[in-house]
Amino acid sequence: MKTIIAACSQNLSGSRASIQTALRTLLAVPWPSQRDVRSALQLLAVLQWVLSFLLLGTVSLLLLTYLLFTSLWLIPVLYLAWIIFDWDTPEKGGRRLPCLRRWTVWKHFRDYFPVKLVKTHDLSPRHNYIIGSHPHGILCVGAFCNFITGSTGFEELFPGIRSFLTTLAGNFRLPVFREYLMSGGLFPVTRRAIGYLLSQKGTGNAVAIVIGGAAESLSCRPGVTTLILKNRKGFVRMALRHGAFLVPSFSFGENDLFRQVVFEEGSWMRSIQRRFQKMIGFAPCLFYGRGLSCRSRGFLPYARPITTVVGEPVAVPKVENPSRELVDRYHELYIRALLKLFNENKTKYGMSESDELHIL
Repeated sequence: MKTIIAACSQNLSGSRASIQTALRTLLAVPWPSQRDVRSALQLLAVLQWVLSFLLLGTVSLLLLTYLLFTSLWLIPVLYLAWIIFDWDTPEKGGRRLPCLRRWTVWKHFRDYFPVKLVKTHDLSPRHNYIIGSHPHGILCVGAFCNFITGSTGFEELFPGIRSFLTTLAGNFRLPVFREYLMSGGLFPVTRRAIGYLLSQKGTGNAVAIVIGGAAESLSCRPGVTTLILKNRKGFVRMALRHGAFLVPSFSFGENDLFRQVVFEEGSWMRSIQRRFQKMIGFAPCLFYGRGLSCRSRGFLPYARPITTVVGEPVAVPKVENPSRELVDRYHELYIRALLKLFNENKTKYGMSESDELHIL
C-alpha cells in the first residue's frame, strides 16, 4: 500500500511539474505587439472589403438559386419579390445608412495603405458638385475610402457637403450586394440616379464619378498614368443640366496597388477584354497583388500610400438643353483644371517632374 501511495505521489508531482513547465513555456512566448495587432486588423479590414466587392454578389446569387431547390425555397422567393418591389430604389436616393460611414473597420482600412484626402479649395454648400475621380485603377480604393467612408474626414474638410459615389448599374441587380452598396451610399452611374441626387436633395451634394470606368482599368499599371477622358462628356452634360460645378480629383498611388498583365491594343486578348466590357459592363483584368503574407501573391492590394487631392471647382451654369459646343467648352475647362491639379501635386506625392498625364 505504501508503495502504491508513493507511486501516486510521484505521478502527481510529475504532472504538477509538467503543468508548471508548460505554463512557463507559454508565458515565455512573446505576445503580439500593438503594432502586430494593428497590422492584423488592417489586413482583415482590407480582406473583407475585397471579398465583398469580388464575391458577395456572385455567392449570394448562387446561394439563393440553390435554396430555391430545397425546403427553404420560400426565402429566395420572398427576396425576389422584395427586389421587384424595390427595383427603382437605387436610382431614387437608395437607403444610405450614415452610421456605416463611421465604422471603425474603415479606419483600419485607411491605415493599411494609408489613404489621405487633401483639400485645395473650399466647396460651398450653396451648390451641388460632380467630382471627377481619377484614375480608376483596379478597384477604385481611393474613391471608395474618401467619398464613401468617413475615415479620411471628408465631412470635416468640406463642411455642409454630402459625398456620394457611383458605380456600375449592373451591381444593383445582384442580390444582397445591392443592399450592401446602397447602405454605404453608392448609386448607379445612370442619368436618372445622378439627376435625382442633384435635383431632389437640395444643395450641398457632391456626386463622385470614376469617369474612366472599366475601359481605363485595362491600362492600369505602376508608373503609367493614362486616363480615358477625351470622349467622356456625359458627366459635363449632366453638370450643365443641373448647374452642378465640376470638381477634378486625382488619387496619386492608385495605380501602384496591383500588378496587371496589360495586353497591347490590337491583340486578341485585348479584343476579348473589350467584348466582355461591352457585354457585362466591366473588363476582366489579369492582375495580382499580395497574399495574406507579405511575400506571397494573391488578390489583396499592396500597402502603398494613396493621396487623393480634390482640386478647384469649375463654375457651371444651369442649361436644360446644352448645345454640343457648350458641352465641349466646359469639358475642355475641366481637362485644364485636372491637368493643373496633376502637375502642381505630382512631385509632392511620389511622382517625378517628368511624369505626364496621358488623356485618351
